Amino acid sequence: VQLQASGGGLVQAGGSLRLSCAASGHTFSTYVMGWFRQAPGKEREFVAAISGSGLGTYYADSVKGRFTLSRDNTKNTVYLQMNSLKPGDTAVYSCAAAPLRFFTRYTVTPPDSYGDWGQGTQVTVSS
Repeated sequence: VQLQASGGGLVQAGGSLRLSCAASGHTFSTYVMGWFRQAPGKEREFVAAISGSGLGTYYADSVKGRFTLSRDNTKNTVYLQMNSLKPGDTAVYSCAAAPLRFFTRYTVTPPDSYGDWGQGTQVTVSS
């Protein structure tokens, strides 16, 4: 599956952004979709994941309560709503797809679980 991320930008602390990730293909609903981020000089970090049906979600502790991940399988798109943004959220955000059979924290958090990646979109939060 091919992925195209969009929606990044510059926002002040406390502000909001919504990232989108559009996918090609006819089997989108069978994929777990995840978002990862990488700040300069840091390792890639798991942000959030959503099951194929959209009924299951999992968030990193650092974003829980502030970010909401959803998907619209009729549009082959996932959305990451980011509220109460902090300077520490500044990073390149990438979406990824994984044909996982089981949706657990152990399967959705490792980057190696995901076989398809979109290009990153820059999110910059100013203080």
